[in-house]
Amino acid sequence: MTSKYPPSVRGCLPLWALALQAASILIFFFFTFYDSSVDQKMLLTVYKVFQDVIIMAALGFGFLTSSLRRHGWSSVAFNLFLLALGVQWTILLDAFLKYPYTNVVITLSSIQEATMSAMCVLISAGAVLGKVNLVQLVVMALMEVASVVAANKIYKDIFDVTNHIRIMHVHVFGAYFGLSVAWSFHLPNKPEEKEQIATSPSLFSMLGTLFLWIFWPSFNSALLEAPDEKKNAVFNTYYALAVSAVTAISVSALAHPKGKLNMNHIHNAVLAGGVAVGAPGHLILFPSVAMILGLVAGLISLGGAKCLPVCLNRVLRIHDAGGVHSTFGLPGLLGGVIYIVLMMLEVSWIGNSMINHQLVMDIGALSLAVAMALTCGLLTGLLLNFNIWKAPHMDKDFFDDQAFWERILEHWFKAMRLKADVPVSLLQKLSRLYSAKLLTFPTWFCVFCELLHHILDQAKQ
Repeated sequence: MTSKYPPSVRGCLPLWALALQAASILIFFFFTFYDSSVDQKMLLTVYKVFQDVIIMAALGFGFLTSSLRRHGWSSVAFNLFLLALGVQWTILLDAFLKYPYTNVVITLSSIQEATMSAMCVLISAGAVLGKVNLVQLVVMALMEVASVVAANKIYKDIFDVTNHIRIMHVHVFGAYFGLSVAWSFHLPNKPEEKEQIATSPSLFSMLGTLFLWIFWPSFNSALLEAPDEKKNAVFNTYYALAVSAVTAISVSALAHPKGKLNMNHIHNAVLAGGVAVGAPGHLILFPSVAMILGLVAGLISLGGAKCLPVCLNRVLRIHDAGGVHSTFGLPGLLGGVIYIVLMMLEVSWIGNSMINHQLVMDIGALSLAVAMALTCGLLTGLLLNFNIWKAPHMDKDFFDDQAFWERILEHWFKAMRLKADVPVSLLQKLSRLYSAKLLTFPTWFCVFCELLHHILDQAKQ
C-alpha cells in the first residue's frame, strides 16, 4: 500500500513555490539589469567554467545522493528544485548587500558565484535526505542561503577573506548545517531497512561521483585570478583526486574481512581529495604535497564513513543519511587547517606582518563558518519541527518516494485489471515488487511467464 501524500506538499508547495517565484520575478524586473560593458573573450572564459560548475551542481550532486533503494526520484528532482530556487535567492540577497541603494548589476560571474554558494544547500540536503518533505527543504534552503550570504558579508567586511577562500568554506558550512538540522529530527527506527542501496540507483550515484570527480578542478580554480594560482589549483586538485580515488578503492577492500569493496565508502572517499585541496590548492607548489593531502583526506573520509555513524547515531542521535560529514565536513576541515598551516609557514619564511594579520583572519573565518553553520542549522531544525510542515511519518514514510510521487504503474495496473481478466494476485505481486523497487529483469521475466501461462489457460478453455 502506498504512503499518504503529505498534506503540506500537496496544498502548500504550489502556493509557496509560485509565490516565491512571482516575488523573485518582480524583484528582478524592478531592481536588476544586465551588465552592458561585456568583454567577449572574458565572457567565454567565465562561461566555460560556469558550465562545469552547473554540471557539478545539477548532475553531480543530483545523482550523488540517489543510491537509496526507495528514494531515487526524490533525490534527483529535489536537488534540481533546490538548486534553481537557491541560485535565485542567493543572487538577490548577495546583490542587495553589495548594492543596498542602487539597482543591481547582474554579471555571469555573479551567477557563477551564486551557484557555487547554493551548493551548500545541496550538501546539507544530503544529511536530511528522506526525512523531510519538499516544503521543509524549501524553508531550509531559504534559511541556509540567508545564513551563507550573511557569513560572506562578514568574511568580506571583517575578516577580509578572498572570494576563493569563502567559497571553499561552502563544504564545511553545508556539512555542519545539515548535521545540525538532522540532529533536530528523531532517529528513525531501524533506518537500515529502507536505507539499503540497490544496483541501478547505486550506479547512478557513482555516475554523480564521476561528474563531480571530473569537474572538481574547475570548481577549485574558478575564482582564482592569477594564472599561476589557477594552474596550481587545477594541477593539485587532479593529483589529490587521483590519490584519494586509489586510496578509497584500496582501503575499502582492505577494511572488509573478505577483501570486498563497499560502494558507500567509494562514494564518500573518492571526492575527499578535491574537497581537502580546495582552500590550499593554489599555495601548494609540489605535486607530492597535493598527493599526500589526497591520501590523508581519503583515509580520514573512509575512517569517518566506517566509524562515525556509530558515534553520531548512538551518542549524538544524528542520522547522516548521505554521509556528508565524511565526504565534505571532515575533508573540508582538513583543507582549512592545511591552508592555515601553509600561511603560517609563509609568515615564518617571509616575516611579513600583514601576512601574520591575515593568518589570524583566516583562522577566524574558518571558526566562523563552523559556528554559524551549527547555530543556524539548529535554529532551522527547530523551525522545521513545527507541525505546520507535516513532516513524513517517521516509520512509514522515511526514505520512501511513495510519499511524494504519483506512481505511473499504479494507473497501468488498474487499467490492465479493467481491460483484461488478469488475476488480482498477479497484479498485487507486481505492485509489491514495483513498490519495493525489485522489478529487475529476472522478476519481470517470471511475472511475464505467469501472465503468459494464465492467458494460455484461458485460451484452452
